[in-house]
Amino acid sequence: MTTGSDADRPTSQAPTRTEVRGYLVLILIGAAIGVPAALLASLFLALVHELEELLWTDLPDWLGQAAPPWYLIVGLPVAGATVVWVARRFLPGDGGHSPLEGIGGGGVTPLRHAPGIALAAIGTLAFGAVLGPEAPLIALGSAVGALFAPFVRLDREATTVLATAGSFSAISALFGGPLVAGFMLLEVGVGAGPHLITALMPGLVAAAVGYVLFVGLGDWSGLHEVSLAVPHLPEYEGTHLADLVLAIGVGVLTALVLREVRQLGVAVDRFAGRVGLLPALLAGGLAVGLIAQFADLLGADYDQILFSGQAAVPSAVAESSVGVLLVILVAKCLGYGICLGCGFRGGPVFPAIFIGIVISTFAVIVFDTSPTWAIAVGAAAGMGAGTDLVFSALLFSMLLVGHAGLDALPAAVLAMAAAWLTKLALPPKETASADTTSAEPQPG
Repeated sequence: MTTGSDADRPTSQAPTRTEVRGYLVLILIGAAIGVPAALLASLFLALVHELEELLWTDLPDWLGQAAPPWYLIVGLPVAGATVVWVARRFLPGDGGHSPLEGIGGGGVTPLRHAPGIALAAIGTLAFGAVLGPEAPLIALGSAVGALFAPFVRLDREATTVLATAGSFSAISALFGGPLVAGFMLLEVGVGAGPHLITALMPGLVAAAVGYVLFVGLGDWSGLHEVSLAVPHLPEYEGTHLADLVLAIGVGVLTALVLREVRQLGVAVDRFAGRVGLLPALLAGGLAVGLIAQFADLLGADYDQILFSGQAAVPSAVAESSVGVLLVILVAKCLGYGICLGCGFRGGPVFPAIFIGIVISTFAVIVFDTSPTWAIAVGAAAGMGAGTDLVFSALLFSMLLVGHAGLDALPAAVLAMAAAWLTKLALPPKETASADTTSAEPQPG
């Protein structure tokens, strides 16, 4: 079965009835994939959240501490590194791909790789490593989509379409609906040319059907819907020339900073290739924990340094000290770069967004700009510079600020464009080797 988009057929020739029927079958299968893929993603995110609460809130309570003591801040990322090593060493799939390779979504994830990907992601995300959940969710959703292929006669192209549909639905669970996820997968797959819409349509249907889990159906209220909007933001009305100029500066600076962060990740990746997977992971976890503890002593909060940064956006934007904000920026960049290369498994999107927002927050303190403006501009610059995603970055920045920040869109566009052009204009630096941390033999 094909999708009816055979590249060998002239574009002017209409698809045959058999091809149309086969494509309709793909869309129906995509709709069937939507619910289990979204449910798996929701369960995974809920599990990560519960483990975070257990490790970083309940455990300190049991120890008689109001906040995590220093030995947990330093030790939990090391414990997570051990979990990641177990997943990568003893389960198939190497825990997924390296975060230095981007968010993924380019291929079919075999179902037998799913346990290793999930365990490595849990060891990364719940234990405080500085990466996001988007790459594991894409891989797990892909595995759900591929699970349906053996039950119907599908060729390789159609199987890839269904795997993409699973990824589409799973990543939608993270972004609170199919819109941002759709733009992300659209931009990631832009090289597919005129057949891209055909390949992604079953995924759009899958995401829409999966979204019913959150919004409910009829009298059923659905599951708790993910909301990424930052609450209680002041209204940003109109725009100002100074804000537009500052947005360009934020974009340029964010691109320069994230370029150096990635180079740190590349250097750590090479170090990991020399010392081996387990020593690199343990050293990386220890370094990240020590950085977070040192930043905590200097006035930052440990959770502004550890984790993806999504939950720490309100506290970072509310910071009133340039010195503390500089500590947050430096510590987050160091932790992010280390986690990119030392062997943890997760996505690169949310830490890049957080770094962009921290950079834009300097303008809030120094030039008294709006925090709503800062979130919109910083998110667009961080996501644009960190992932090369353009329209997704703008849409996501507007999602973060909601109605209060719609007028900040022109500034967000300039910030994203400045970041993208700066990255494009800079001479290329050396890139990482082919995931040297996975040099040890892997099962299956």
